[in-house]
Amino acid sequence: MKFVHIAVTAAIAGMAMAGQAYAAEDMSALAKAKNCLTCHTVDKKVVGPAYKEVAAKYAGDAKALDTLAAKVKAGGKGNWGQVPMPPNNVTEEEAKKLVAWILSLK
Repeated sequence: MKFVHIAVTAAIAGMAMAGQAYAAEDMSALAKAKNCLTCHTVDKKVVGPAYKEVAAKYAGDAKALDTLAAKVKAGGKGNWGQVPMPPNNVTEEEAKKLVAWILSLK
């Protein structure tokens, strides 16, 4: 009986991790489709900051999701240097999904 419990727990954990991997792939595909990955990568600076740097900078900031989603849509300049980020052709929902993914990166 203990083996069954361990097997079920492992299966549930595996499905959760697979779901997270799928979600990450889905968000990476959205970032690519919206041309975000032209200037950003997950773990190193290109033109703009690495997404992991953004996540670290805004960790614990309750307003980060809304603030960054607005910047994704409207563009911005000055937070990461003088190279401006142009406005992006994304919906409010897409911007929030992308930012939530970025903020989840460690």
